[in-house]
Amino acid sequence: MTALTARLRALRHGVTRITLAPLLVRFGIFLTTLAGLVLAYPTELLVGRTLGVLAVVALLPAVSPGRFWPTFAALVTVGGWWLATAGYGRPVALWRLLAVAAALYLAHTLCALAALLPYDAVLDPDVVTRWLTRTAVVLLATSVLGVLLVAVGAVGPGAGFRAVTVAGLLVAVGLSGLLGWLLRRR
Repeated sequence: MTALTARLRALRHGVTRITLAPLLVRFGIFLTTLAGLVLAYPTELLVGRTLGVLAVVALLPAVSPGRFWPTFAALVTVGGWWLATAGYGRPVALWRLLAVAAALYLAHTLCALAALLPYDAVLDPDVVTRWLTRTAVVLLATSVLGVLLVAVGAVGPGAGFRAVTVAGLLVAVGLSGLLGWLLRRR
C-alpha cells in the first residue's frame, strides 16, 4: 500500500510540473496522426466505433512517442490506405496520397521531438519553429519531387516504366544502406 501511495504522489507531482511546449508537441502528434488516419481510411468506415478506435490509435503515439506506438499508428494508417484503395476501390488521388504522406512524416518527426522532451521541459519557441521549418522544407521538396515523378511516369507508352520503378527502389535501398553504414561507422 505504501508503494502505491508513493507512486500516486509521484504521478501527482509529475502532472503539476508539465509545461506547455511538450503538451503542444504531443497535441500536434495527436492531430497529425488523426488527420492521416482520416485521410487514409474509406469514408464509409469513419463512423461510430471505428472513428473512436482511430482516435485511440492517434492518442497512443502522443502519450508514448518513444515506444512502439508511432510505428503502430503508421502501420494502421498504411493499412487504412490499402483497405481504401484495394478493398473499397477508391482511386488513388495525388492530393490525398501527398496529404497522407505529409501527415505520416509530420507525426513521425513530432514523435522524435517529443521523445527527446521531458514533460517539464522549458523550451524556447525557436526550437520548435526551427524543427517545423526543417520539416516543412522536407515536405515541400518531397511533394514537388513526387509530383514531378508522377508527371514523368505518365510520359511514354503504358502507365509508367517498370525499369524506372526498379531503379528508384534500388536507389532508395542503396541510400538506406549508406545511411545505416554511416551511422554505425561513428
